[in-house]
Amino acid sequence: MTPASRQKFTVPKLLEHKKAGQPVSMVTAYDATFAQLADIAGVDVLLVGDSVGMVMQGNKNTLSVTMEQMAYHTRMVANAKPMSLIVGDMPFGSYQTCHKDALTNAIQLIQSGAEVVKLEGGIYMADTVAAIVEMDIPVMGHVGLTPQSYHRMGGNRVQGRGEGNAAGSRQRVIEDALAIEAAGACALVLEGIPLDVAEQVTQQLSIPTIGIGAGPHCDGQVLVLHDVLGLSERQFTFSKAFGEVRSVVIDSLSSYVKDVRARTWPDEEHSFH
Repeated sequence: MTPASRQKFTVPKLLEHKKAGQPVSMVTAYDATFAQLADIAGVDVLLVGDSVGMVMQGNKNTLSVTMEQMAYHTRMVANAKPMSLIVGDMPFGSYQTCHKDALTNAIQLIQSGAEVVKLEGGIYMADTVAAIVEMDIPVMGHVGLTPQSYHRMGGNRVQGRGEGNAAGSRQRVIEDALAIEAAGACALVLEGIPLDVAEQVTQQLSIPTIGIGAGPHCDGQVLVLHDVLGLSERQFTFSKAFGEVRSVVIDSLSSYVKDVRARTWPDEEHSFH
């Protein structure tokens, strides 16, 4: 399906898909080129993720990503003018300080081209979600394994396995999800939790859940684009390479290097006269 034959995927369509039992597809995108390709492929939602810090910058976590960087990458994705819904991640420090900062930074992402902003956290972030929603800015929540809680979790570790109400426990994940729904979020990312917990949350919520490492029972799925394409060197249990683009890129560049060294590139056909 080409973009010309598609209708724009909007915020109301998220709920329509849940009610119709139609799964939502979401991938990360950080620039116009890949955003356009994902859009042509029919992806419903493009997430301009703070995962750019790991995928594109080579950092071990997302904590060093700034608002300026997120606004920059959001503009690049928006410049592709996709039919896909554009979701912009609010990076660490852009919404934790106070509601005023959260609103200011959410507005900046929307002005950069995002149509929804996404932030991490449950019960303790519900008021922040509500404050942003009150200003008519759609918010996508994110609970479970929240990468911005890297130090509290001791790394990116599966959440929702233990009992009790402490952060990261099974019951807390459920309570976090319910709190974010009550705050007015339009959708919720469930990351790195057991599939039965994700199923329970999905059944309890009226808003759609989008899973990553959360099993098959969510209302949609999201993966990092570079993992989907097989560009990443590392393989993750929760992910899958649906293509082998890494080997294609290496082979193509190797051929280029070979031709340059052999002085067979550029040839007469590709030279000006």
